[in-house]
Amino acid sequence: MTEELKEIGLDVGHRRVGRLMRQNGISVVRTRKHKVTTDSDHKFNIAPNLLDRDFNTDAPNQKWAGDISYVWTREGWLYLAVILDLHSRRVIGWAVSNRMKRDLAIRALNMAIAFRAPPKGCIHHTDRGSQYCSHDYQKLLRQHGFKVSMSGKGNCYDNAAVETFFKTIKAELIWRRSWETRRQAEVAIFEYINGFYNPRRRHSALGWKSPVAFERKVA
Repeated sequence: MTEELKEIGLDVGHRRVGRLMRQNGISVVRTRKHKVTTDSDHKFNIAPNLLDRDFNTDAPNQKWAGDISYVWTREGWLYLAVILDLHSRRVIGWAVSNRMKRDLAIRALNMAIAFRAPPKGCIHHTDRGSQYCSHDYQKLLRQHGFKVSMSGKGNCYDNAAVETFFKTIKAELIWRRSWETRRQAEVAIFEYINGFYNPRRRHSALGWKSPVAFERKVA
C-alpha cells in the first residue's frame, strides 16, 4: 500500500499508512492453513532436490517451479496448476481442470515452454507428486533439456515460492467470494494472473516491483 501511494506522488511512511488503514477499517487478509494435495504414494522415480531452497537467480529461465492447488466451487473442486519463473516470480504457465491428473500439469508446462522457449539446463522444480513424476511429464522435461529437481517428501518449504503464490491468490481472490461454477472461477483466475499479479502486484523480494516491471528492469 505504501509503495502504491508513493508511485502516485504521496510521500508517506509505513507507520502513517498503517494508522490510516486502522482508522478506516482496512485490514490485511490472513492466509489459512495449508492443505496437502500431493500424491507421493507411487512407484515413479524421484529426482534429487537440485534447487535446495535457493529461490534466487540473476536471469530469467534459469529456475522454474511448479505446483497444484485447489478452488472450491458449487460444482465441485477446480484444480489450478502453475509454473513460476523464480527470477521474477512471474506466472509463465497455468492450467485448470476438474481433475488433478497429469494432463493438468502438462498443460501448464506446455504453456510455459511456448511462452519462454527455455534454454537447456533450466532447473524445473516441483514436489514429488504423481503428476510430476509420471512418464509423460518427465518425457516432456527431457525433450526440452530441463534439469529435474523435486522437494523432499512432505516438505512444502522446499517449494516455498510457489506456495507463497497460492497463499497470495487465495487471500486476494479465491477466499473473497463464493464461486458458483468452475468457469466463473477460471475467468477470475485468468484476470487475476494476467491483469494484476504479473503486471501490477508488487513484491518485497523484487524491490517492490511487479514481476513484469522487474523483468523489464533487468533486461
